[in-house]
Amino acid sequence: MKWRVVTVAALGLCLALYVLIHIGFGTVVSAVGRVGLGGFGLLCLYGLAMCPLLAAAWFVLLPRNGARYFGVFVWARMVREAASDLLPFSSIGGIALGARAAILHRVPPPVAFASTIVDVTTELLAQIAFIALGLAIVSRHAASTPFSATLVKFVLIGLALAGIAGAVLLVLQRYGHRLTAQIAARLLPRAAAHTAAVGAMLDAIHAARARVALSCVVHFAAWMASGAATWIAFRLMGAHVDFLLTIAVEAFVGAVRSAAVLVPSGLGVQEATYALLAPLLGVGAEFGLAVSLLKRGRDIVLAVPILLLSQVVEGRRMLAGAGVTGPE
Repeated sequence: MKWRVVTVAALGLCLALYVLIHIGFGTVVSAVGRVGLGGFGLLCLYGLAMCPLLAAAWFVLLPRNGARYFGVFVWARMVREAASDLLPFSSIGGIALGARAAILHRVPPPVAFASTIVDVTTELLAQIAFIALGLAIVSRHAASTPFSATLVKFVLIGLALAGIAGAVLLVLQRYGHRLTAQIAARLLPRAAAHTAAVGAMLDAIHAARARVALSCVVHFAAWMASGAATWIAFRLMGAHVDFLLTIAVEAFVGAVRSAAVLVPSGLGVQEATYALLAPLLGVGAEFGLAVSLLKRGRDIVLAVPILLLSQVVEGRRMLAGAGVTGPE
């Protein structure tokens, strides 16, 4: 399994390097340099401000007596994002680490696991709506070219498949507890010991349909905010791009990254997609690649201290456990 991950990551890195060399290293560096340290700092602060919004989409799924956990969910979501963006495994590993971070701060395991499963589902459903919005924008605003027509066809196919996947996930969570428990145990191994409690918590979460719907709405707002971040990055480079078309590009990049879920951090896939879609905005591929690299840099700057701090928290917990169970 490790060799498979390393191989896929290596292929993604090769793709990213190929795109960089093909476009031109100098032109990409020049585009990135226009942002400056102040602009890059603004992108980092914006990325950090996204975490409470993402955490809110997760948090609203909890029963009312879970109100005290909001701060914990903000931290757990930060760990999830940092692990998915930086560590050499797919986003599934980040999801597991986010759930574990919540448990380490005394969120009951069944609550952490069940809410994580539903949160991932509502995020997918919100992304489907976001992609559909992107399709509508491109169909209305983009020029009718063979490229845009082909793009719309491929995205429509992907949207249909994503819709089926989302519907299947919802049905399994509501009526397929045994299979859901098996999936949870595979994605989140520590959930195996809490199978029955996780199933009961899934029922409780889905019984509050308004909360599930609200989670979808908040996630959709987060997807829109991610598109706004991309627009800000283009503007910081001096590229005057249409806001709605930028939203569409971000939706399509997210769709491709989700399809390439087995590629760690979407390495290479993200870079190639931004470069390919940049002409939709009326700018060169170097601007698209520059935006991708700026996002990579932002992710690294934010993820490294978060992961280091999470290791400190984990280490303290282990030491505390050793102190309790060890000899005096």
